[in-house]
Amino acid sequence: MYHAIVRSIVRKTWRRMNAGDYEAAVSMAAPDLRFRFAGDTALGADVRGPEEFRAWFARFAEQLPGVRLRLVDVVAGGWPWNTKVAVRLEVTGTLADGTPYNNIAMQWATLRWGRMVDDLVVEDTLNLDKALRRQQEHRLPAVGLAGD
Repeated sequence: MYHAIVRSIVRKTWRRMNAGDYEAAVSMAAPDLRFRFAGDTALGADVRGPEEFRAWFARFAEQLPGVRLRLVDVVAGGWPWNTKVAVRLEVTGTLADGTPYNNIAMQWATLRWGRMVDDLVVEDTLNLDKALRRQQEHRLPAVGLAGD
């Protein structure tokens, strides 16, 4: 029963995140959360705590606006003080140049009493890096203020 509840909470959280509500994930973060986004890209990260986690989501939204993360499957196991959660995701969106972006990602998280203490996300980094480079190439130049 406990694992069914965890899977339900994870599904609900990812539904909110798919709608762009990244606070859904941040609200699950324990004060000592360690979040890692694997890869040597503009989104690669190894951060600690809810505030740095929130800042990473802001960077994600800035780099890939409109990209959505849809939960495909979730598995949960373990005790309430050491619950492991595995999530398979589909990543979709449209890049700044109009090309579609499709990727896959996996999440491996550890929950302690319902709070996320460790979160590792692995996305196809070659595909992601290509998308981020396209975004950078098609980014509009910053508009200066009058008199600059």
